Amino acid sequence: MLNQPEFTLLYDGNCPICRKEVAWLRWKNTRHKLCFQDIHAADFDAARFDKTLTELMAEIHGIYPDGRLIQGMPVFRACYQAVGLGWLFAPTGWPLLRQSFDWLYALFARHRIRLGGRFGGNTCKAGVCKP
Repeated sequence: MLNQPEFTLLYDGNCPICRKEVAWLRWKNTRHKLCFQDIHAADFDAARFDKTLTELMAEIHGIYPDGRLIQGMPVFRACYQAVGLGWLFAPTGWPLLRQSFDWLYALFARHRIRLGGRFGGNTCKAGVCKP
């Protein structure tokens, strides 16, 4: 019997950096506690979460089984916790470090499309990467 998922990651499947992270998380997801949802999949509807695709593209989001939607650094902590590596991201939630990590992630999120063009040999223009 498979374990019940603890968390669902909503990710940008067109982003080379995101795809690399998701591939690594899939590999580490041996307990099947983490689910993955590409926000660019044909069957994905952002409105289901009271969000637009633009809002979901602005930063990473994830969903707990009870329907709670979270965004930013807490998503990484939840993902890594689900795959049994929560200790790797635990310091990002410590009171003295949280604000710095949140700021660094926000900076990364703002520039990830441009950075994505430098990874994976993909073309990223006008805020969109093509796989």
